[in-house]
Amino acid sequence: MNQSASPQEIVERALGLSRSDDCMVIVSEDSTANLRWAGNSLTTNGLTRGRTVTVVSLTGGRAGVSAGVVRRSGLRDDLLEDLVRAAEAASRDAPPAEEARPLITPEQAPATDWDSPPAETGIAVFERFAPRLGAAFERARGRGNLLYGYAEHTMSSTYLGTSSGVRLRHDQPSGTVDINAKSGESASGAAHSAWVGRATRDFADIDVEALAAELDRRLAWGRRRVDLPAGRYETVLPPEAVADLMINLYFDIGARDAFEGRTAFSAPGGGTRVGERLAGLPLTLRSDPAQPGLECAPFVLSGAPGRWLSAFDNGLPRGPVEWVRKGELAALGQTRHSAELTGLPLTPPVDNLVLELPGATATLDDLVAGTTRGLLLTCLWYIRTVDPQTMLLTGLTRDGVYLVEDGEVVGAVNNFRFNESPVGLLGRISEAGASVAALSREVGDFFPRSMMPPVRVPDFNMSTVSQAS
Repeated sequence: MNQSASPQEIVERALGLSRSDDCMVIVSEDSTANLRWAGNSLTTNGLTRGRTVTVVSLTGGRAGVSAGVVRRSGLRDDLLEDLVRAAEAASRDAPPAEEARPLITPEQAPATDWDSPPAETGIAVFERFAPRLGAAFERARGRGNLLYGYAEHTMSSTYLGTSSGVRLRHDQPSGTVDINAKSGESASGAAHSAWVGRATRDFADIDVEALAAELDRRLAWGRRRVDLPAGRYETVLPPEAVADLMINLYFDIGARDAFEGRTAFSAPGGGTRVGERLAGLPLTLRSDPAQPGLECAPFVLSGAPGRWLSAFDNGLPRGPVEWVRKGELAALGQTRHSAELTGLPLTPPVDNLVLELPGATATLDDLVAGTTRGLLLTCLWYIRTVDPQTMLLTGLTRDGVYLVEDGEVVGAVNNFRFNESPVGLLGRISEAGASVAALSREVGDFFPRSMMPPVRVPDFNMSTVSQAS
């Protein structure tokens, strides 16, 4: 496969080939290193590299501007013109886009280092992690436990060029590690499983020993089995489970859908709930491209038109934004078009999310110690929307639900199906601890950058007992 041209050369050549009224070109250079293990043994490791080229052609007409989007991976340099022509044909066939706006100009866009070559990752990123993982395998063998999991690190360098003169570049490192531990038979005659996961930019901050110790602790909790019926329970949610729920909320925070009455952020009778109190505690839900440890692109980067994020806004600066400020809904995710419709400030979505209670210092263990009788979750999975109007979600617990009595974990509980709305939960959180980096089990693969606190909910709805194990 011939990919001798640099990303910058591909962008410039595609723009030069374009015959449409306007054009945007995005080139992404990705390198990914990974490790996989099973039964206390490393099974595979690998390194992949790839290039994706996206061309967005814009064609004006009496009814408005239409967008044609064509994307190709592994594109040979000599096939670039075919890609550009395909995007132009798609734009001629597409209906006018409601959110069409003039392209961002270089004066409106932030400054970035356009000329640098793509950044890359490699197996060396695991130089500290891999030996410590081997030590964790030995520790697990000595206890009769088995470790399974996957670690991945990706470096994505993305180049954006437009016919209005914008030239932007961003390097995004993203790493995740998932470790699942399985015990032998417990006193109840059944094996128990536990999970831990972390997100990272470079694997230098992954404490394998601490993760292994936490898995050992949870497996020890699982030696005793307690069966409980469905019902509403006081529940302590760790940061990872909070991330499962709050990221789902964030994905539904688009202003246009709220303004049109489609979501839980729609006001009865029309408009949005911006300005309305959502949380009893003074919780703040926010995003910031410069958040330490969660850094992400400081400008809009989208491969297609959309209601929440639009290619027409490519290059628009992203800044810090508070979605919920001290318990009150303060902003919604906006394109330039939706901001005009709603009359609210222009607040483009950002690729990270933080939930915090200012001044909170409690840890997950502190919240457990303050529980007279309740449940401690590990993580949630198979989350699906039941009712968009209330943001009611359903899903299952996974890899450890534990019973807490008098501040101590006394055993593992059967799994449940839950029915909860993240918006409703915000109003019922009775205690929140300090926010820490948290990897959502459900969506962390494509949204790994979040910080969440452990929280206490007095009446989390475990709607039915689940047979999942």
